[in-house]
Amino acid sequence: MVENIKYMIGVDEVGRGPLAGPLTVAAIAFRLSKIQLGNLMAKRALNARPQIFENIKDSKKLSFKKREEWYNNIKYQISNIKTTSQNSKIKIFLATSSVSNQIIDKIGITKATDLAVKQVIKNLRKKVKITPFNSYFLLDGLLKAPKIFSQKTIIKGDERVPIISAASIVAKVSRDRKMLRFHKKFPYYGFDKHKGYGTSMHRGSIEKYGLSEIHRETYCKFLSSKLKTKSLKLQL
Repeated sequence: MVENIKYMIGVDEVGRGPLAGPLTVAAIAFRLSKIQLGNLMAKRALNARPQIFENIKDSKKLSFKKREEWYNNIKYQISNIKTTSQNSKIKIFLATSSVSNQIIDKIGITKATDLAVKQVIKNLRKKVKITPFNSYFLLDGLLKAPKIFSQKTIIKGDERVPIISAASIVAKVSRDRKMLRFHKKFPYYGFDKHKGYGTSMHRGSIEKYGLSEIHRETYCKFLSSKLKTKSLKLQL
């Protein structure tokens, strides 16, 4: 029942479209205040959010600097209990998960996305006692949690719902940092610039060097006539 819900969880993903690298999902949970629970019961769940997420925006609408600032602020809040004007303590919990390019190639992006959502919930439950009876999920776009959980999927949720916007920032920064690490191993592709997306620079590098071990082969079929047959495994 709605009155038993204690936690609101925002979920978003990044990395469905790139030619290389993982898909990453982030989930952010916070404990609802009495007012926020009232909003939920009145079907105004979009209004439920910690004060620290006021004026937050979708990660796609933020500069690199602003994303990093929000990410660092969110991480800081996780390790510190903040006090609202009602003197009630708010604790924020965060989890991420990533699905590799190999898994995406094997099972397809739709199933890979579902897998990443299930994994991020599993990771979140290691940090906070989330159950199907005490939680409510707000998910962006076409994402969905397992059916046992109460949930709402919101088109353009990363633009409309602060808790989803926060999850989008965490997912984006987490994945970008992974791609920067991959750039050190595979410097010829420019992962530090395009993060694996199909820019003209990236496509040109694929045509010149072939596929690396982090490329999604099923995504790169459109370049198959120009690709080298062997995968490139460059080392530092």
